[in-house]
Amino acid sequence: MAEFSDPAAAGSDAPSTAVEQARAAAVDTAGSPELVGEHLGATRETPSAEQGGADLGDVVTHSFASRLPGYVGWYWAVTLAAVPGEEHVTVDEVVLLPGEQALLAPAWVPWHERLRPGDLSVGDVLPSTEDDPRLVPGYTTDDDSADDPEGSVVASEIGLGRERVMSREGRAEAVARWNAGEFGPRSAMARQAPGPCGTCGFFLPLAGSLRQSFGACGNVYAPADGRVVAVDYGCGAHSQATLVADDAAEVVRSARYDTGSFDVL
Repeated sequence: MAEFSDPAAAGSDAPSTAVEQARAAAVDTAGSPELVGEHLGATRETPSAEQGGADLGDVVTHSFASRLPGYVGWYWAVTLAAVPGEEHVTVDEVVLLPGEQALLAPAWVPWHERLRPGDLSVGDVLPSTEDDPRLVPGYTTDDDSADDPEGSVVASEIGLGRERVMSREGRAEAVARWNAGEFGPRSAMARQAPGPCGTCGFFLPLAGSLRQSFGACGNVYAPADGRVVAVDYGCGAHSQATLVADDAAEVVRSARYDTGSFDVL
């Protein structure tokens, strides 16, 4: 803790009049006199009763403009104190603080809140958090795939299970996202389709509680091949889509001549 002696400034007003002592402390912290600008003012601190009140003495914070590159709008705050019974003004603290016009960095956002769908690339690892509302411990709820008889038999035979399973909230979010997506019932492709996926032979239903609402497309020619599709989605590659021959179409059996390049006399 640095101390600066100023006999002329002794007394109750010592911290408020010791501007040069405060400037010297700011320069010492900044490393150069050129980085400390003009004196902006002084603010008297009033300690609360819980902090000791008047027993702490006279405490004043001096402010100096900052000339530190990259810190436009910031200022040096130097807190001085005259402790009862002491002959010297004491420097309590020197800090660089942002002013009203200071440019500040945006608020920090946790990494798992910054990620967006599609950000994960090859080699990246995305660990789930312990408080992820989309997941719950497997022992606290039934696995959603337990609704699938074949899946239940396999799980019980090999004695394996998953430590965490998708929660009801997680499944609800997935349903809303898939319904509103490219392969949902309200997409342009679905509105022009000859039939819904639920009646298509290439439709592979999901297991569990989502079986009645979603499945995977297994048609290599469909735009949703290998993707999760809604039961009410559809496309032109529906298994029941057929082309009906038009019996009224004229069958041309005689020769035709192109007369576009010459005149017929």
